[in-house]
Amino acid sequence: MNQLSLFGEETRDRVVNVASVPQRSPFRYPGGKTWLVPRIRQWMSRVGTRPAVFVEPFAGGGIIGLTVAFERLADFVVMVELDDQVAAVWQTILCGDADWLIRRIANFDVNHQNVQRVLGKNDLSLRERAFQTLVKNRTYHGGILAPGSGLIKCGENGKGIRSRWYPATLCERIRNIVAIRDRIQFIEGDGLAAMRQYADRPDVAYFIDPPYTAAGKRAGARLYTYYELDHDELFHIADRVAGDFLMTYDNAEGAAEMARRHGFASRTIPMKNTHHAEMTELLIGRDLSWVD
Repeated sequence: MNQLSLFGEETRDRVVNVASVPQRSPFRYPGGKTWLVPRIRQWMSRVGTRPAVFVEPFAGGGIIGLTVAFERLADFVVMVELDDQVAAVWQTILCGDADWLIRRIANFDVNHQNVQRVLGKNDLSLRERAFQTLVKNRTYHGGILAPGSGLIKCGENGKGIRSRWYPATLCERIRNIVAIRDRIQFIEGDGLAAMRQYADRPDVAYFIDPPYTAAGKRAGARLYTYYELDHDELFHIADRVAGDFLMTYDNAEGAAEMARRHGFASRTIPMKNTHHAEMTELLIGRDLSWVD
């Protein structure tokens, strides 16, 4: 499906086959960016000197930050996420309780009774909340953690809630992340604040993937617990950071208009959503001449 870009050119780029991209994240994440990984490599190769710090202010499932860390595309990665459920997973993996989490995943028998028991618990420790989050992420429709989501019904090949529970794969991904955790810092908090913190440093690069709620788009409200964002302020901060950045947005006129207002370049890129429908998203940056 060809669509016109913002500049009247046809988008001829092929949709990336995500099966060809290393799967690093323990999450099934709505709006995940595995499909963008080849573009991130392409962009980082054009940045020039390898960045000292790579900041992902809206980390979510963290596939981009993880890719940068695994492939040493920057010296150090800072992942920031406000959602306390998602944050619990990253904190547990990166800050010391990964072995417990691996054992818990490996020994968990996925059935409705056990899943409901785990999801019904309150007043949990950090590592227990991390496990609860992964169970929810792997057994809820689309991996959606936001209020209103619910358990998978039929699932893949009629397997129901077992459809996306791959304990060996999950454990291996966590072990791999633990092996490089000295290259990653995780911060539970405000992504805009993290960008401001590094704004004056030219040796910092940013991958910015905010919840898609600009210009009346409400996908973020359905997909994410924390979806409210001051998009004008985000663009203002991006305008003043000394380092390079790459931003992704829903292909909506409101986002394109903000990009034009700040003098940023924009380009539509094809991708497939979780239902395998071909769509386009916006890439936004200071210079996108490297996008072929």
